[in-house]
Amino acid sequence: MKFVFFANTDWYLYNFRLSTALQLKSRGDDVVMLSPPGEFGARFAAHGIRWITLPMDRASLNPVREAFTLGALVRVLRAERPDLLHNFTVKCAIYGALAARVAGVPAVVNAVAGMGYVFTSDRFKARALRPIVRTLMRGTLGSGHTRLILQNPDDAEAFMSSRLVPSQMIRVIRSSGVDTRRFRPAANAADRRPLRVLLAARLVWEKGIREFVDAAALLKAQGRQIEFLLAGMPDPGNPHSVGREDVERWQERGLIRWLGHVEDMPALLPTVDVMALPSYYREGVPRSLIEAAACGLALVTTDLPGCREVVTRHGVDGLHAEPRDAASLAGLLTQLDDDRELLRRLGDNARQKALAHFDERLVIGKTIQVYAELLGASSSGRALAQ
Repeated sequence: MKFVFFANTDWYLYNFRLSTALQLKSRGDDVVMLSPPGEFGARFAAHGIRWITLPMDRASLNPVREAFTLGALVRVLRAERPDLLHNFTVKCAIYGALAARVAGVPAVVNAVAGMGYVFTSDRFKARALRPIVRTLMRGTLGSGHTRLILQNPDDAEAFMSSRLVPSQMIRVIRSSGVDTRRFRPAANAADRRPLRVLLAARLVWEKGIREFVDAAALLKAQGRQIEFLLAGMPDPGNPHSVGREDVERWQERGLIRWLGHVEDMPALLPTVDVMALPSYYREGVPRSLIEAAACGLALVTTDLPGCREVVTRHGVDGLHAEPRDAASLAGLLTQLDDDRELLRRLGDNARQKALAHFDERLVIGKTIQVYAELLGASSSGRALAQ
């Protein structure tokens, strides 16, 4: 069997889907990674996996450019002739599903982690695009020999109630998984002073970046000795990206320490006490939260779709801050700073939840079961399901 994985960045494929590709490869299947050019793609060769680049601008709305991208995608699929195409993100899912029809790809899986900018932003551009994207989704994601993988029940309900995709074609797999053998807790971390709080995400405002920085300013004004760390880079392809100048100014004021892109998260997380993600973005299941949970960190996030899949019960497996409310976030961090037993208990419970629900071996197994549904009763299909 041959599989093509198609995403809008090589970074995503390398960091979130390499383990699935290697599992398929270990069974004797051929896996090809397809994305726009980037600095991570060359790393696939070390794992014996081919990478093909596609001329694609994920932020483009130019119809000529988009037609060229779609044509290039059709040519790649005709040349590769995969048995199954797995598309990631809304734009790749729509384009991949269209190209697969033209190229005659027999099975397609579309994975959408969160509803994205078009469905979460109130800006005019997003509102104008929304009916167009809905129409394209309805015409591509819910027809043919396909499945749609979503990461939380809220998104599944949204797709079904909007009649974008029939319920029988939807599968919910919570997160892209985390390697709980690599992401492990540190010993005796709860006694560390000062408290270290990390926000790790793409630097877009909806992730709660402003609230995180404002909470840091509030606690600094109170004389609290809490260290705020920010990991991630601005996202030029997103119209809501935080500017580099903003982050540098916050660092100059002593509010945060900016780490930029962190290559080795398993090394960083055990040096931290709390993962904060005060997101009001329509998340799938945030990777930063499940990695932090696997490392036994206390989690502070919002009770919104995606985030609530990781922190389900306030005070048990994490804490819920009010969305867009820096004072709420600051109050919860003060509580954790003062109550190290609560900090430890929340971290222990988060680790147990990660082991039970977010271990990548479970996620990969469920994903391969979806492939087997589409590949039918062939011998390779049966092997995939084992």
